Amino acid sequence: MRRSPRTRRTRSRLIGFALLAVALMRHSLRSRRTYPLEQRLAMLPRHGLPLEQTVVVRWNDHQVPYIDARSDHDIAVALGLVHAHLRLGQIESMRRLAQGRVSEMIGQAGIEIDRLMRTLDVGRAAPAILAEMPSATRDWLQAFVAGLNHHITHVRPLPAEFRLLNLQPEPWCAADIVALGRLAGADVSWLPCAQLLRFRGDLDWPQLWRRLLAVDGLTCGTGARDGAATPFMRSGSNSFVVAASRSSSGAAMIASDPHLGIMLPNAWLLAVCRSPSFQAAGLMLPGLPFVALGRNPWIAWGGTSLHASCSELVAVPAEEVPRLKEREAELNVRWGRKHRIRIRESRWGPIVSDVGFLKAGGATLALRWMGHLPSDESTAMLAANRARNWDEFQTAFRGFAIPGQNMLCADSTGRIGRLMAVRVPQRSHRMRDDIVVRPMADDGWDAPAGSAELPQTVDPPDACITSANERPKQCSALIGSLFSAGDRKRRLDELLAHVDRASFDAVARIQRDTHWEPAREQRQQLLAWLDNAEIGSRQRLFADTVAAWDGCYACDSRGALTFELWCYHLAHLLVPARRRAIYSASWGARRLIWDDIRSADPQRRSRAVRKALRKAANAIGAQETWGSRHRLRLGHPLALVPVLGRAWTFTDLPTGGGADTLMKTAHKLTNRRHATTYGSTARHISDLSDLDRNYLVLLGGQDGWLGSTTFLDQVALWQQGKYITLPLRTETARATYPHVTRLEP
Repeated sequence: MRRSPRTRRTRSRLIGFALLAVALMRHSLRSRRTYPLEQRLAMLPRHGLPLEQTVVVRWNDHQVPYIDARSDHDIAVALGLVHAHLRLGQIESMRRLAQGRVSEMIGQAGIEIDRLMRTLDVGRAAPAILAEMPSATRDWLQAFVAGLNHHITHVRPLPAEFRLLNLQPEPWCAADIVALGRLAGADVSWLPCAQLLRFRGDLDWPQLWRRLLAVDGLTCGTGARDGAATPFMRSGSNSFVVAASRSSSGAAMIASDPHLGIMLPNAWLLAVCRSPSFQAAGLMLPGLPFVALGRNPWIAWGGTSLHASCSELVAVPAEEVPRLKEREAELNVRWGRKHRIRIRESRWGPIVSDVGFLKAGGATLALRWMGHLPSDESTAMLAANRARNWDEFQTAFRGFAIPGQNMLCADSTGRIGRLMAVRVPQRSHRMRDDIVVRPMADDGWDAPAGSAELPQTVDPPDACITSANERPKQCSALIGSLFSAGDRKRRLDELLAHVDRASFDAVARIQRDTHWEPAREQRQQLLAWLDNAEIGSRQRLFADTVAAWDGCYACDSRGALTFELWCYHLAHLLVPARRRAIYSASWGARRLIWDDIRSADPQRRSRAVRKALRKAANAIGAQETWGSRHRLRLGHPLALVPVLGRAWTFTDLPTGGGADTLMKTAHKLTNRRHATTYGSTARHISDLSDLDRNYLVLLGGQDGWLGSTTFLDQVALWQQGKYITLPLRTETARATYPHVTRLEP
């Protein structure tokens, strides 16, 4: 009997996972020794580097570097060396993902990922970008690459990922850095659109699609494997700036907590850099040589995902299909034979419907993406890192295209501002009936709108600006279609309205806030629908717990757990499974499900409320709290391997927060013990009253080296609301960063 393609793919994945499990067994983390900080720092190559002069790197006890160089060339080289030292395994894995070489690492289980990535070809614009790039930026990238390559050439042993994932040392080039940036620029709409394609055949699809667009419910996914290969497929964040007039220190302040996929190593690393023209402290993406969120002596910056639609799925006309270009690619498959794939191209972009999980009922679909066109984000970010005021900051982003960001800035004069760093086509605001568009002659892609043409906010009357992935105000260009609900932004505005003069402590409390106001409203509705019905004592105690709940998803809250369990069972009784699946694919499940519950037949709903209460009351333990089931489970991507992957899970801790709270720890509607896989991965606060008042923390640790004592050491700080200080003054670094490395030419 001939197996179906789906069965063959499943079998191939299982074989691949089994072989990878054997490799994991041979290199079990549990048998690895601990690497103290002194031993890790001793592994750095210190001599014969491609430097002009000696560079001094000071480290604190969390292995955060303060890099002090006498030239811009040397600071870039040292940055490349430090990134490789801390995160080489992570960076190399991401490079191979960007290149579509996952099957080289994990075998047949990676073939479909490679088919997708080779089709997307995220780095295709790199040659054009480098050709148009200013020589100063190109020199910076090449110096960074020189530092990376020096580490790869001179350090042995290489990180454990090289053995586990069959990685071979390969030299880097500037084009690899550009491609990595393009991978980080993945459009936030790709995952929900890919998941929704399978529902296009439903009879009510046009009406349903319009409803999905009209309800801002994007919570950026909660599935255990959503975007597991890269944290960048899901992005959110909170960020706010407070002007000098609203700050207790008399200077402007900024606070940001970026939301990405939760995994180890963290998607960010911390660094302080100092050279003649470059002095900055903050969060960097491993493999990218600029500070994404942070501070220099004159300004501080942060941001949130704009959730801009910088791409669209285009239905290729039937008459165009025979004229599509084709090319073949060969995949090297670990533990298997080489595998050849066919890739088709249209004048709108690559044909993504040839990828298995993106097939759309026989339609030929192309992906049109702004990331396939040249744009220079490296120059933009380096200019922003060097900016001295709001005017220079907003000018820096005129060449920035992807990923779309709300960029916030506070400067040393007390000014604050926000801009849209993006390039979007000038499309119509008319609501579409489908996730797929028809090609049009006048579709706005030839004259995209950039940050200079889009609205900005500068020095508003209330002296603060907040951002939380909400729908932007309508302007000349269509920014996007899928946005988060306004709940987090409203909560930020509410909390800041009650702060007369913002202090560090007040701002830190806001970042850890776990209140969700709509839950209180929904709680009251549930109790009203119960309508004094005759219920047992256990159910009455349960309902009373819900009634007394304050709407906070605190770790020790029993009310949050009772509310979630009641909602879960009610949803399963009133909302059909396929409709719940559609809502989950759109990432707006909770809001859409609640709308269906409210619109249900009153008598049917009344019965369901009582039945759901009974089920929920019988399913909760006497001492259970929200944290008992809502868990912070941190693991390496290898933790996704069935069974033996458990050895690569490092924590399973109770945590507060939820899908829609400011302290975001996203979760789906469930009645089971579950792990959050998306949420706040780092926190940043800067007070511009002092060069040293920069406070940051990672959910995880700074070092990606398995067994390092700084691999997980910041988890407790993150849980307790504590921060690490990143000073800009050299004299402060000398006093507080006690470990010194001298890098010699």
